[in-house]
Amino acid sequence: MAAEIEIHNTNRLIESYDRDATTILGFWVYLMTDCVLFASLFAVFAVLRNNTFGGPSGATLFSLPYVLAETFSLLTSSFTCGLAVLSAQRGNKKHTIFWFGVTFLLGLIFLIMEISEFHKFVKMGDSWQRSGFLSSYFTLVGTHGLHITIGLIWIAVMCVYVYKRGIGQTTLKRIRMLSLFWHFLDVVWIFIFTVVYLFGALHA
Repeated sequence: MAAEIEIHNTNRLIESYDRDATTILGFWVYLMTDCVLFASLFAVFAVLRNNTFGGPSGATLFSLPYVLAETFSLLTSSFTCGLAVLSAQRGNKKHTIFWFGVTFLLGLIFLIMEISEFHKFVKMGDSWQRSGFLSSYFTLVGTHGLHITIGLIWIAVMCVYVYKRGIGQTTLKRIRMLSLFWHFLDVVWIFIFTVVYLFGALHA
């Protein structure tokens, strides 16, 4: 009888491990598809970045101090997200929610600044319809902003989930996947900052 119980428990552990491995693998596949998406958008931007059609270029539009403030906010949120994961691994529910709350706030600040920048450009008459450069710019940066919005919703849901149910193995797995997603968006932003804003501001 004891042997049968032991075998049953072992089988359950193996099944649980297999499900977790499949879920994590599936999430990595999703991230790879997102990599392909952003790589395509970067390629389009690289082709169209000089097609201003008589409109403004990046050197005219972009303010590096403003974008640096955006970048600082998002990169800091990556650090606080890491602290949230460490707190979750230690089973500290209170600190996990706190650091995810800080991450949410910093991500929200970034998103508001990005939307404000879009609004300013549109108000000046420099919308996505003005030129190929602006179409590719709004598409690339806007797609990243959409992903940030999804990340913020995910963070908010996870905070509620942790508050109500605590931190178990399933919750910890979800937190790690959320962290991977958020760090991925930070890496994408570093490329956007370099390719779109930095090169754009330095080259007419």
